[in-house]
Amino acid sequence: MVNGADLQDVSNLHRMRFRLIVPVMVLLLAGCSTAIPDDATGEEVFVAVCARCHGTAANGDGIGPALNAGSEAADKDDEALLLTITRGRGRMPTFESRLTDDQISRVLDYLRELQAGE
Repeated sequence: MVNGADLQDVSNLHRMRFRLIVPVMVLLLAGCSTAIPDDATGEEVFVAVCARCHGTAANGDGIGPALNAGSEAADKDDEALLLTITRGRGRMPTFESRLTDDQISRVLDYLRELQAGE
């Protein structure tokens, strides 16, 4: 016979699974949107593929960290940021096969403009 405590444990397990599945699905869907035009500006690329996790102002208004002025990303050198964008890091997906080298460079330039307050 199932008692109330067992039902509560099952309910908690389902909630925990849901909390784990949702962020994974968001990350998977982030890589499934439409193609980005080759000539898209850094801001356009950022809005299309980065903003849903990092926020439209790169302020970390999502599941990703802030990338704007005063963030840890602002203190990193270009090589570290390029590697992170290209190969991913932690929960961040890789964009190596989704974005061209030029698009990645334009996103980095756009981030540096945001970080400089331009």
